[in-house]
Amino acid sequence: MSDISKNTIERFANKNNLTELSSPSLIAIINKNPGYNLSRANDFIRFQHRINKELLTHRIITDNQYTAWFSKGDMSPAQISTFVVQFSVFSNLFLIAQLHKMINADTLENMHASKQILANEIGVIFNPGKSHASNASTDRDATDPELVSTQGSIEGGTFRFKAAHFEWLLKLAEKLDLRFNDIGKRQHGTDSTLFFCDELVRLYGSEDYLISQAASYAVENWAAAGFWDELVSGFEAYNQRTRAGLPISFFTWHSRLEAQHALHTQEELEEIYFSQAINEDNFIQCGNKMLDGVAAFWDGLVQH
Repeated sequence: MSDISKNTIERFANKNNLTELSSPSLIAIINKNPGYNLSRANDFIRFQHRINKELLTHRIITDNQYTAWFSKGDMSPAQISTFVVQFSVFSNLFLIAQLHKMINADTLENMHASKQILANEIGVIFNPGKSHASNASTDRDATDPELVSTQGSIEGGTFRFKAAHFEWLLKLAEKLDLRFNDIGKRQHGTDSTLFFCDELVRLYGSEDYLISQAASYAVENWAAAGFWDELVSGFEAYNQRTRAGLPISFFTWHSRLEAQHALHTQEELEEIYFSQAINEDNFIQCGNKMLDGVAAFWDGLVQH
C-alpha cells in the first residue's frame, strides 16, 4: 500500500529501531511483503554498519587530495587542460561500462534504470513529467546543462546532439584550445586513467550483477561525497581569478544530479538484500576494489 502516511512510517521505524531503513523498505515490512520482516531488517542494519565502517571510509571518499587542491582555484591553464583531457577520457569510456551494466542487468527494471543513465549521457534529456511542448521548449533550453532537468525519465524525453555530456565537455575543452580529437579517446588516457576505466568495465559492468551492484553502490557514494562540488568551486575560483570565462555547466549539472543518485542506490541495495542472499564480505570487498580504481584515477592526476 503506497498510501501509508509518513507519520505511520516514522512511528513504526521508531518503535522497532529501524530509523536507518529507507521508506520503501519500511512500507514493504509494514505490508509484510515476501522477504520483508523485522529479523531481516535488523540483519540489514548490521550490514549497513559494516558498510559505513569498512567501505564508506575509503580514502577517496573521505580525503580526495586532488579535488581538495583543485577547489582552491590555483590551477594553471596547463593543469586544467590535463584535468579536462583525463576526465573526458573517463567520461567517454564510462559509456562502455554503462552499456555492459545495462546488458548484464538481472531484471527488466534494472535494465531500464541503466538505460536511463546511458541514454541521458548520449543526449536524451530527462522528461520531468511536463508536457512534450515544454520539454522541447527552445533549442537552448534543451541543450543548456544549467536549464535541463536532473529529474524525470528518458521516456518521452527529447534527443539533442548538443545535450550529450561529451559535447558539454567539448565546449569547455575548446576554451582551452583543445579540439574534438584531443579529448575523450582512449589514446589520450594515462595508465592510471585507463586502469580506472577498465575497472569500471570489469566491476561496474560485471556479468555477476551482485558484483555490479557493489561497484555501483561504491561509485554512487563516491560521487555523492562532494567531489563535484569541489570541482565546481575550483572552476569558479579560477574563472574569478583569471576571468577566463570557462563554461562549467557539465560540472554544475552533475553536482545537482549526484545527491539524488546516492539515495536511489541505497534503496536498490535494500531491495536486493531483502529479496536475495548477499555475501556481505564479497560486497564490501568488490566495493573497495572499485574505489581503489577511482583512487587510481585521482592519484594519477596528483602525480602529474
